[in-house]
Amino acid sequence: MTSAELKELPITEKIQIMEVLWEDLRERFDRMDLPQAHKDLLDQRRSRVEEGTAKLLDWDAVKSTIGRA
Repeated sequence: MTSAELKELPITEKIQIMEVLWEDLRERFDRMDLPQAHKDLLDQRRSRVEEGTAKLLDWDAVKSTIGRA
């Protein structure tokens, strides 16, 4: 299926496709072997979010910083 064909689908079908894709990606990610350093970093970040010490930005704020560096 081409991207043009996808764009023509009704929203309900697009949502169904997205759900299948996300489930497949989640399952693949769950089976991946991440290096311990990556797991540790993710755990640290998750802890900071749970503690409320992480600075979270919305997507619009992040997009505005892309390309400035």
